[in-house]
Amino acid sequence: MPETAVTSLPGTNKPLSATPKPFAPEDEVALREALKRCSPSTFEAAVQFRKTGNAEHVPAVVIGIIERFVEPDLRMKLKDADDDLRLIEDLGVDSLTMMEIVILVEDVLMMTINNDELRNLRTVGDVKTFIDCKIRGLPLPKPTKFIPIEHIGAVMPMQPPFLFLNEASVSSTSANGKYKISGQEYFLQGHFKDNPVMPASIMLEALGQLAVLYLLEGVPTEPGKVVSPQTIFFTGCEGVRAHRVCRPGDILTLSIKPKRMKMPLATFEGSIRVGPEKAVIAEEITLTYAFVDAVISPVPISGVAQSDVINGAQAAPAPTPLRAAINA
Repeated sequence: MPETAVTSLPGTNKPLSATPKPFAPEDEVALREALKRCSPSTFEAAVQFRKTGNAEHVPAVVIGIIERFVEPDLRMKLKDADDDLRLIEDLGVDSLTMMEIVILVEDVLMMTINNDELRNLRTVGDVKTFIDCKIRGLPLPKPTKFIPIEHIGAVMPMQPPFLFLNEASVSSTSANGKYKISGQEYFLQGHFKDNPVMPASIMLEALGQLAVLYLLEGVPTEPGKVVSPQTIFFTGCEGVRAHRVCRPGDILTLSIKPKRMKMPLATFEGSIRVGPEKAVIAEEITLTYAFVDAVISPVPISGVAQSDVINGAQAAPAPTPLRAAINA
């Protein structure tokens, strides 16, 4: 099968096909040299992509190249790499290392990446999706939005001690979050006596809260409209299974993806893991929601806004227990 070099016009994502040429033995030698510090599986995936142009081989190539530049003690994180694995915070990939990764990806996949396109690549999932879209000539998705704990506290209708998100990220197709069971949660005093166990119902609540955050931060709206936190309510769930007992000290990794969205209903699938282990699976979590007119915040006076209006609701400063929960 012939190989095709892929690039793109400046300012577009339309692929350009160069003159096809056979994947010659010297091309394989050059590819092996370029990937000599990568795993054999990375090289094999690259060979298959170069021979067939099949984009299904791209994720293995990208993960293998990232692994080559990650410190050895962090590479295990990539074995079961989640798309929300952060390049800087979780893998220690700085801007210079990112450029090295991009240069090698360009050489191996025979494509061109503009520096401006790198600014929004924050997670492993961002990189895989970006490369896949470039290869297929698809529109690039909106970048993942990382939401700090202060902003979570400002926009969410749930508040401590009943807020179970320490950090979160929202993209156009999913939302991910983390919550550390500190052991100080009030309900653990009685669940159970001398044996604190995180209630499965609370873990389901945490998934529902992540879905709420997706509605507030990830759902596209009409101009001048926003989703109001006062309109979001739980309606039902199906296919819930608990696979693991979760205790103080465990860090819950939460993930939700929308399955069906037609106002006033939004249905999500969700999961929680502790490390590589499944903890909770929810096949469907359904919420109601509604759009309201957006409210524009007043112009700040002396650097302080008279009021801070977010998503149609006035928001108070993030309460200090949120930061304490992270450091617990």
